[in-house]
Amino acid sequence: MHTGDRRRTFHTEELTRVEGSGSLDVVVVGDEIVDLDFRMFEAPRFYEAILRGRSYLEAPDITARICGICPVAHQTSAANAMERILAIDPGPSLRDLRHILYLAEWIESHALHVSLLHAPDFLGYPSAIAMAADFGDEVSRALRLKQAGNSLMALIGGREIHPVNPRVGGFWKAPTRRELHRMAAELEWALDAALDTVRLVAGFSFPDFEVGHEFVALHSPDEYAVLDGRIRSSAGVDIDAREWDEVFVEEQVARSNALHARVRGRGAYLTGPLARYTLNGEQLHPVARSAARSAGLDTTERNPFKSIVVRSVEVVHAVATILDILDRFVDPPVSYLEVPPRAGEGHGVSEAPRGLLYHRYVLDDEGTITDARIVAPTSQNQLPIEQDLRNLLPTILDQPDHLIRSRLEQAVRNHDPCISCAAHFLDLRIDRR
Repeated sequence: MHTGDRRRTFHTEELTRVEGSGSLDVVVVGDEIVDLDFRMFEAPRFYEAILRGRSYLEAPDITARICGICPVAHQTSAANAMERILAIDPGPSLRDLRHILYLAEWIESHALHVSLLHAPDFLGYPSAIAMAADFGDEVSRALRLKQAGNSLMALIGGREIHPVNPRVGGFWKAPTRRELHRMAAELEWALDAALDTVRLVAGFSFPDFEVGHEFVALHSPDEYAVLDGRIRSSAGVDIDAREWDEVFVEEQVARSNALHARVRGRGAYLTGPLARYTLNGEQLHPVARSAARSAGLDTTERNPFKSIVVRSVEVVHAVATILDILDRFVDPPVSYLEVPPRAGEGHGVSEAPRGLLYHRYVLDDEGTITDARIVAPTSQNQLPIEQDLRNLLPTILDQPDHLIRSRLEQAVRNHDPCISCAAHFLDLRIDRR
């Protein structure tokens, strides 16, 4: 749809079904993209500065406020970093509680994104509310599945949003096996619901579009890495968290208030469900592996539009893994381990729903934080998102402009960017010359 030299501008006041704000400017000359800027313009939030001068015990509580969807991820990465400094090993039972809590966050986050934010794109609805008129059972199922995750977070974390029970060394008050087993029946239902969701999204129509990003995710030899692990990539990276700065670098760019992360000497990389699945898929729970095969996923998945299927498979993994942990769970002898603070530097990582989350802290002798650094998944994924848009746009330039805009918005939603990293866009301008 080219109309000579007429300038065509597209302006979206508000992009629905995402969180945060940003903009996308595209200049097209004929069939050539001569300029594409994906900008983050939300104001910086200064959490690293807030942490300086605070006790190491406050880090999990403060960083939980970074995000209302992924607070446990920040609490876990913060606790991991502090426990490395203090040489604390909470032990198997407290680790099991952390694992359940983290996977509960995966359930509520993925259920929200898959069925309420992303599925309308594939089914042709402007919102989940509109979709509910024809898919009422599916929307109700998603809401109940999300609530199952939230209920577990409240049980273990003390409340659904910004949990207050997790702490360095464990929990302020650890729930008992009896308390946890009150959720067993609902989790059995949730497993069936998660499998039904995989079957639903596997039937969607996906564009023929693949990406060549370097994938980065945590790896553990014993499980599908969530709580911790070594940092690995599809291009051969294999490092401990303390080696982060040797491999990765963040750069400020003029068009964005958020930093852009790169692999030194190579460039952009992608973290999140596609990376986890491609690098660690064989470590999924057997029920989830079977669901992935039934959904037609390859062992390596590089179509970002199919991230909705991978997320659905990860919900199956999360529920099935929690049920397995409940079967073996033993009440911990204490709710937390505590040792005197000491000076040191600690690096903590975990796998948030949207991908790898890195925290680094420096403590003085009294356990006061003197330096802090947080690298969230979406800040790492900004460049790959921009590359997706740049590679997708030439394949759809012959479509009407409203369809182009919708497809580009969907390409951003593929990665479920998080409000705390301001990785969504509200404005789309296409200048055709």
